[in-house]
Amino acid sequence: MAVPLAGNKSRSGLWRQEARRYNPNSRLNQPTVKNKPTVKEAATLSPFSVRPIRNITSQIGRPWHELRLVVFSMALLAAAVCAMPAFAQNFDIRTLFNSPAPATSAAPAPATAAGTPEWSGESGASNHPLMTAQAIRAAAANFRNCLAGLWPQAERRGVSRAVFEASVAGLTPDLRIMDLLDAQPEFTKSVWDYLDILVNEDRVQNGKAILAKYRTTFDAVEKAYGVDRHFIAAIWGVESNYGTQIGERSVVRSTATLACIGRRQDYFRDEFLSALEILSRGDVTPEHLKGSWAGAFGPTQFMPTSFKRYAVDFDGDGRRDVVGSVADVVASTANNLKKDGWVSGQSWGYEVVVPKGFNFLLADRSRVMTMQEWERLGIRRAGGKAFPRAQDRAYLLVPAGAQGPGFLMLQNFRVVMKYNPAEAYALAIGHLADRLRGGEPFVQPWPRHERVLTRPRAATRWASPTAASAAEPAARCASSNPRWERCQTGSLRARSWSGCVAARLSSS
Repeated sequence: MAVPLAGNKSRSGLWRQEARRYNPNSRLNQPTVKNKPTVKEAATLSPFSVRPIRNITSQIGRPWHELRLVVFSMALLAAAVCAMPAFAQNFDIRTLFNSPAPATSAAPAPATAAGTPEWSGESGASNHPLMTAQAIRAAAANFRNCLAGLWPQAERRGVSRAVFEASVAGLTPDLRIMDLLDAQPEFTKSVWDYLDILVNEDRVQNGKAILAKYRTTFDAVEKAYGVDRHFIAAIWGVESNYGTQIGERSVVRSTATLACIGRRQDYFRDEFLSALEILSRGDVTPEHLKGSWAGAFGPTQFMPTSFKRYAVDFDGDGRRDVVGSVADVVASTANNLKKDGWVSGQSWGYEVVVPKGFNFLLADRSRVMTMQEWERLGIRRAGGKAFPRAQDRAYLLVPAGAQGPGFLMLQNFRVVMKYNPAEAYALAIGHLADRLRGGEPFVQPWPRHERVLTRPRAATRWASPTAASAAEPAARCASSNPRWERCQTGSLRARSWSGCVAARLSSS
């Protein structure tokens, strides 16, 4: 039985009175400074304490049937407690006795669908003022007012009142998204682990099957847009595993939540209104407009605003359906890449061997040189192959530092990064595209013995085998390589963290 709380006299008083009646010497009859725990204290005690029963039954002389009502009540309560799910860390013992408190403006979000995790109730890790638990609850309480305030903007975009009302009727915030929004940690997964997951044999074979199955569509799209089909298939494979993992969250609910709650309301307000426009035009039906927690949907994961800019009706049915029409999915993705600057007939880049003693501060996105110029610096294509065009311009990327392979990145790599601005992502897309074309895995080994290098807030947030300890002081980083300070501040860090890491490793 749970420890009773002050204020629950109708329940806690019952067994106390019975104990006193049958055992005058019970310690419950003795004067005490505090014989009832406070709510805060009780919440830290075990709800399964049965000490009061032992005090009653160990010394009594009365027949057992006179305590039957009390014991039976306790047994029922214990059974109910045991049938409950495991207690959460912040379990409130008052819920065992008290009726649910009436909803208030400070209450957490409504319960989510069965099987869906709920919001933790904690403040976000970003420490943004709009991501405190208090701010999230306040914004959630104002959710309906926030949505109502967006109607004038929706109307100006041509969204009818009927579509707006149908979309927001009964809509509640999905506060679990607040945990996901601020649970995007610094990059801790190694590039090779990332590639192992996304460019595995199953994904390669499934991609080849997709290319064969929809060959006619890929032929037409490649002719119309000049975008390599293998890149489109690679994006399809990486984004949703060829449409098998597109997400099950309502795009309208997700973007509405983020438009009214949290630290990115301005950005997601546009996404929410764009989602309403999609429904208003009838391009995608509400039941099919489902995707990730951030609102990306379809096999190649379009955000609503990207859909507006790039989606095309390639099959000619009057709708830009990037969920159910393969032709529209493939063509819209190709149109996206083309408008972002795709160079027809060009690859994404080349794996290269970086010589010892190389100046890794040249590994910078802003440092673009011709293949010929890179060769003069000692860079060679892996596997002894020649570069197809000596005048192609590229920058050097060393994602694993000095001990891993290097890559010379062409314009199309930058285009893929516009689709998703992460080097590891774009590298996976390029490599998977090569594998779908019949290419081989990378030639050089990854330094799998290395500890993962993170994007640090300070120099102590990473470690290497050459470091004096797992948390090398910032002073050692700076003293061992005076140029290291440039890796911590300014534009160089933003442009090429990997080059800075390589420079640090090569000088140790």
